[in-house]
Amino acid sequence: MAVNGVNSTDGSSTLGALASGGASGSESEQRFLKLLVTQLNNQDPLSPLDNAQLTSQLAQMSTVSGIEKLNSAFQSLLAQSGSSQVLQSASLIGRNVLVPGNELTLKAGTDVAFAVEALQGADSMKVTVTNAAGDVVRTFDLGALPQGVKTLSWDGLSDSGTAVPDGAYKVSVEARVGDTKVAAGALTYAEVTSVSQGSAGISLDLSSGKKAGLGDVRLIL
Repeated sequence: MAVNGVNSTDGSSTLGALASGGASGSESEQRFLKLLVTQLNNQDPLSPLDNAQLTSQLAQMSTVSGIEKLNSAFQSLLAQSGSSQVLQSASLIGRNVLVPGNELTLKAGTDVAFAVEALQGADSMKVTVTNAAGDVVRTFDLGALPQGVKTLSWDGLSDSGTAVPDGAYKVSVEARVGDTKVAAGALTYAEVTSVSQGSAGISLDLSSGKKAGLGDVRLIL
């Protein structure tokens, strides 16, 4: 009686050779081949595994193997890219960067540079500087501003024109379109003291004691 498809002897020898050749591959490939060989060894001679089914299973194994290799190559590429970014970011050490922040430090005889960022155009923008007690010492009415960053400087004087004590101050920003508040924030300068890489990417350690990501940097001095 003639039997069509893959017979037990031919299937075992062919897939046995594949299993032997895949011994140096991943565990998933080896398990797949062993299962396929076992399937052929125990198939019903009167209803053998046909060529199309065998080809389909081998194609599935090849697809899984290709995806694993692609993932491995991609992870390797990401690791190399991360190392390259760390080396490039190291050039920022000792430089001053403009990043989101609201803390200002006033020292006698030195103007304090900072900036504001409008995430969209505003009809009006008001900047307020407060002392440690929360009292307003200086206000800046910037009027209408387009989207983007505007650099500013505070000379250490109050709204009445008198010099305020050295120390820590905070700056806040309020932007409006008509009567509606819109997104805006303050930016301050800080020196980069070191660079590190973590699960979230490249991190800049700042002289202020805070950290910033590369995406936070608006300006480099």
